[in-house]
Amino acid sequence: MILSVELLPESWLRDAVGLLVRLVEAAGALIIFIGAVWAFARFLTALVRARGRARGFNGIRLTLGRFLALGLEFQLAGDVLRTAVAPSFTEIGQLAAIAAIRTALNFFLAREIAHERAELERGDDPPVGTEKTGHPRSAGEPGR
Repeated sequence: MILSVELLPESWLRDAVGLLVRLVEAAGALIIFIGAVWAFARFLTALVRARGRARGFNGIRLTLGRFLALGLEFQLAGDVLRTAVAPSFTEIGQLAAIAAIRTALNFFLAREIAHERAELERGDDPPVGTEKTGHPRSAGEPGR
């Protein structure tokens, strides 16, 4: 005779994990939102203080990039949690695709952060709206 005791029914576990997924994804979205608001406020403050010739743009971008990277990590954690309870092959495939895309985004974001950090260490932070030469960009010329 085999005695089987189910401590937590699978439906309850799925509901609990679903709630955790929503909380983790909401935290990731909140982190990204806070980072965007912070960066926008710092950008406007820098523009107003310097009368349109803001310095510190690379520092603002660097911090925003860190917020984005952290938010993406939370989003990926939510995706992993979603497949934690009896995943199907379809869910595993979707997780693999999402993880690959988010990992690629994080890779390029980390590379950009490293580039911005190197520019800051060199003291190479031109005013907003100018290239590294210090000359204003023309209207048709693409920015960063």
